[in-house]
Amino acid sequence: MAVKIARLLRACIIGLSLAAAMTPLVVAGKTKKTDTSDMIRIAAPKAAPDNEASMSPSKNIVQNVDGAKDLITLAAAMKAAKLADTLAGAGPYTLFAPRDKAFAALPADAHDRLLKPGNEAALARDLGYHVVPGRLTTKDLAKAVEAGGGTATLKTLEGDSIIISKDADRWAISDDKGNVAHVTVADLAQSNGVIMVIDQVLMP
Repeated sequence: MAVKIARLLRACIIGLSLAAAMTPLVVAGKTKKTDTSDMIRIAAPKAAPDNEASMSPSKNIVQNVDGAKDLITLAAAMKAAKLADTLAGAGPYTLFAPRDKAFAALPADAHDRLLKPGNEAALARDLGYHVVPGRLTTKDLAKAVEAGGGTATLKTLEGDSIIISKDADRWAISDDKGNVAHVTVADLAQSNGVIMVIDQVLMP
């Protein structure tokens, strides 16, 4: 009987030893965790803006604006103002393209003046204020701003000028009314120029 009890005790001791070996180290009542503070954290890729994803450098400005999900109002306005024929030409042109939210944020009087039927002349003038002759990328803007001591003045297709500057890490465009728009998507290559998507409608 004593021999059987001794064997049972020996088996229990061996079992407890194996269980302890398989249990994570516990310090002050807490399970010790692997230190991952020095591991590389991989950020999830940012989703491309709708209009960026739908643009092709083999298409012209009008074709790409027509296919952009966030430039629907601009596409319709360009056709109503008969500016589409110009921007489908050889150019090259740089278009500062207001997204749909920019048109929706216009004051009621400005919205009606531009987008109501019968106001095509005013619309053509204002849309022409968003176009600069030439193919300008952000590298070109940077050179012009540096040469101008912090700002660059660009003559638009409409005849007035816009002022380019750097606002922290964003490109800013100031219009004749003192409004400031910012570039949200830059350097969208077109077969006949460049598109820069902006967050406000410019006013001459």
